[in-house]
Amino acid sequence: MSDPARAPRLRPQTLADVAYPKTIKSFVRRAGRVTTGQTKAFEELGPQYLLPYQPYAIDFVAAYTEAARARCQNDSKAAATVLEIGFGMGEATAHIAALLPDTNFLCCEVHEPGVGALLKRIGEQSLHNIRICAHDAVEVIDHMLPEQSLDGVHIFFPDPWHKKKHNKRRLIQPPLVAKLAARLKIGGYLHCATDWQAYAEQMLEVLRAEPLLKNTALATHPELQGYAPKPHYRPLTKFENRGIKLGHGVWDVVFERV
Repeated sequence: MSDPARAPRLRPQTLADVAYPKTIKSFVRRAGRVTTGQTKAFEELGPQYLLPYQPYAIDFVAAYTEAARARCQNDSKAAATVLEIGFGMGEATAHIAALLPDTNFLCCEVHEPGVGALLKRIGEQSLHNIRICAHDAVEVIDHMLPEQSLDGVHIFFPDPWHKKKHNKRRLIQPPLVAKLAARLKIGGYLHCATDWQAYAEQMLEVLRAEPLLKNTALATHPELQGYAPKPHYRPLTKFENRGIKLGHGVWDVVFERV
């Protein structure tokens, strides 16, 4: 007879336990511990700011009703909507959302401590214009976002997969870029940033090949050879500041939907 004391203990299901189809994903599972403050943020703010994944189009008006009320607007359609894929611990996301209060942000991240950290920032900074979907961004794009529904897309410092044999795992690939371009409104933008030069070059190559996108930096800043100056809204992270001090480069790539 087995010893009950040695039986495996069951633990509550967390975001990291959710199964996803074995297809191209927008994320990589990372270990991490959820702090007490993050747990409290999940409990108190999760019901309001976590947007459940659904296999049908999102109702932006319903999702951002509170944000519209905070702006004293009756129709949240008046606000621009930006999708962010992978926000890490949410520092830059919270900064941008505070800087652009008239823009709604739909943020995809499956790293549970990161989700908890951004929820905590939302509470501390009284941010009303962020909604978090703790699900694979590819499925969110496929099923929740209609074509020409977004004003912008942010993808900041995705995993560079710097080993050549792993390059195929990089997020910025033609199929995903085609999906994102189709969901941008005319004049909407796709902004990627990386501190890995080889990945920056790949980003330029992939975005140049997408017929629905054009690189506006070529006309405004030809000296940057296709790269864009850092937009005012994107903050310097502590890791970026550290890299700059060490002489590392950072590249911003901004394309517009035509």
